[in-house]
Amino acid sequence: MRLLAPVLVALTTLGLFTGCASVPKSLPPTVAYVDLDRYLGRWYVISHVPYFLEKGKVASYDTYARRPDGKLVNNFTFRQGTVTAAEKTWHGVAWVTDTTTNATWKVQFVWPLSVTYKIFALDADYRWAVVGTGDAGLLWVLARDRSLPSATYAAILAELRAKSIATDKLAFVPQTVP
Repeated sequence: MRLLAPVLVALTTLGLFTGCASVPKSLPPTVAYVDLDRYLGRWYVISHVPYFLEKGKVASYDTYARRPDGKLVNNFTFRQGTVTAAEKTWHGVAWVTDTTTNATWKVQFVWPLSVTYKIFALDADYRWAVVGTGDAGLLWVLARDRSLPSATYAAILAELRAKSIATDKLAFVPQTVP
């Protein structure tokens, strides 16, 4: 049963993402270029479009690092239900699929399934980023720190709306850890 659960989650996830992908619409543009060395490291999840795999996950963050084979480590660390719960980590792998911009990746947490990861917005100093699935149906606002100034967050939302990316479903992720 322990081995069956990840397979069921993966198949359900595949259905979710292929369902999103089948909706014909114009795809939002990615950023022009991502310097991968500057992008690597820890990114806190400030807000996201909630979906079943991240339900109840708080104090979450992604960590990216290079692997010897040229791919990227993509670890998602979180606490379940409360910021005082023990940390758990899902270990994934990512690889760049658009090497001209480095702004489109594939991310895989369960083999053989992968999802498209696009960087839709990125601070010039790499202090915050907005990433999502190919059609922006799922979206994450990430930051190097556990919080963003309100004015910065408002500017990010305005930038997304200017790119025709819906922001009304974004929900804040609690990040305060004792």
